[in-house]
Amino acid sequence: MLIVLKKSFVKQYQKLQKASQSKIDNTLRLFEKNPHDPQLKNHALTGKLTGKRSISAGFDLRIVFELEGNYMIVTMLSVGTHNQVY
Repeated sequence: MLIVLKKSFVKQYQKLQKASQSKIDNTLRLFEKNPHDPQLKNHALTGKLTGKRSISAGFDLRIVFELEGNYMIVTMLSVGTHNQVY
């Protein structure tokens, strides 16, 4: 699996508090090992985000991403609270 971080993802990540960044880092490591781990709550999105997926990085932290080739290439698009990314 190749994980690509979009510039917007990196900028949003850098604005987060250190504790939130740590949660994101742990979530990405878990995602890389097993993208279907139940802790991640990996699910498809609908509406204006149809075709994208989301995982949970804690209580109110979400990561939105796109897939290419059944988890061969994963592009991380945005990160933040539920209200920020949806």
